[in-house]
This record gives sequence, C-alpha cells and structure tokens, in this order.
Amino acid sequence: MYLVDFFVEPLQYTFMQRALLVTIVASIVCAVLSCWLVLIGWSLMGDAVSHAVLPGVALSYLLGAPFAIGALLFALVAVGAIGVVRNTTQVKEDAAIGVVFTTLFALGVVLISKFPSQIDLNHILFGNLLGVSQSDMWQVVVLGGLAFVVMIVKRRDFTLFAFDRTQARAVGISPTFLSGLMLTLLALTTVVALQAVGVILVVAMLITPGATAYLLTQSFRRMLLLAPAIGVGCAVVGIYVSFYLDVSSGGTVVLAQGSVFTLAYLFSPTQGIVTRALRRREAAAV
Repeated sequence: MYLVDFFVEPLQYTFMQRALLVTIVASIVCAVLSCWLVLIGWSLMGDAVSHAVLPGVALSYLLGAPFAIGALLFALVAVGAIGVVRNTTQVKEDAAIGVVFTTLFALGVVLISKFPSQIDLNHILFGNLLGVSQSDMWQVVVLGGLAFVVMIVKRRDFTLFAFDRTQARAVGISPTFLSGLMLTLLALTTVVALQAVGVILVVAMLITPGATAYLLTQSFRRMLLLAPAIGVGCAVVGIYVSFYLDVSSGGTVVLAQGSVFTLAYLFSPTQGIVTRALRRREAAAV
C-alpha cells in the first residue's frame, strides 16, 4: 500500500502531472535524435545550439512572448551561422561552432545583466519544470510531436546519412538537405527540452541517452528503441526523486541519465570496462 501511495501521491498535484508530461516528451524526442548525433559526431553541435538560444529566451521574457519563439529563432540563427562560416571560409567546423555559440551566449549574458529584474535567470539556465503552465506544456507537446514525426518518417534516410553519405548520395538522397533538416530538428528539440532542464543541461538530454544505448547494443534499430526507453525511465525517476527530496527537477533527471551511462560504461555486455576486465581474467586463467 505504501508503494502505491509513493507513486500516486505526487500525481495528485497538477504541476507534477505537467512536469512529468513535459519531461517524458522532451526525453523521448531528445533520446531519438541523440542516436544520430552520437553516430555522426555532432555532440558539440548540440552543446552549441543549446547555449546559443539564451538571448532568444531572454528576449522572450522581456517582450512577454512565448519562450519557444525566441529560443527557436536563435537556435535556427546559430545553426545557419555555423553553416555559413563553415562553408564560406577555411575555418573548421569545431572552430565555427565555438565562435558562434560563445558569441550568442555572451549576448544572452549581456541582456540578462542589463535587465536582471525582468528575467528569471534560474528558470532559463536550469529549467522550471514545477512551474510549467498549460500553454508551455502544449508548446512542448506540439513541438516535440512535430520533431518526433519528422524523425520517424525520415529515420532510414538519417541512418544512411549517418553511416555512409556517399551511398546516400548514390541512391538520390541529398546529404546537404538531410544535414540541414537534422540541424533544424536539433534546434526544435533543444527548444522542447529547454522547459524541462534549462539551457545548461539540454546538451545532456541530447547526448547521454544515445551514448548509453550505443554502449549497450550494436544494433542501431535496438538503439533507437533503447535510448528513448532510458530517457523516459530517467525522467520518471528524476521527477519523483526531486519531489520527495525537494531538489532541482532538471538536475535529478540529468543525474539519473548520467548514472545509467556510468553503469553501462562499467557493465555493458560488450563494451563495459568491468565486463572486459573479467573476460580477460577468465581467458588468462584458462
């Protein structure tokens, strides 16, 4: 009976229901996209976009507009600027990413320092799960649903793009178009996750589930199923832990994801450090 009360009691509150829904939606969308980001090697791109949205969110607060509008606008600006610098100069991608995202992040810091009383810095940086309004919830659901549908429809093209761009081009798929589409999805997904964990921790949701699934399976199809399952499980655990311990919701969700990654890193059946050490010891004993 106590166990039932443990799970049911938080759900009596509307703010907990909304927090769970927002976190689960964000976790699923981020986890699916993270599978391709990990394979392609775009982890730094996810970090860049998540930080570059800061001025957009700050401006939204100042203008009283939905945060998703400003965040999505600056996410797309960051993606476009990185592409322009990379394609029109000899500057390498990692340098272009560093210049663009630090510049936009600095712009956000300047705006916040200029209007500190009108902008809630903690909500921007660390999320505001327990203060999610109904309109915020529907923004996350709609944007997350849109991103998820596009990823499911284009999953085969994205997978071929991740593994072999030459083959993708040979069968009539434009790598340039897919790259742009995936970057747009990255921007959209970043906006979805912002409400849950804030600017600082978004990159964890965009990378950790895919990286964990990558350690646990060698099948990409299983990876696409395992990553969102890990994301949802960590979302539920994180929300309940934050409720009962009265700590940061976004922080506990990301901490749960990091804990699962650590376990996979140590005990993965094929790539775990401890697992491989035990196998070497058994082989030496034979």
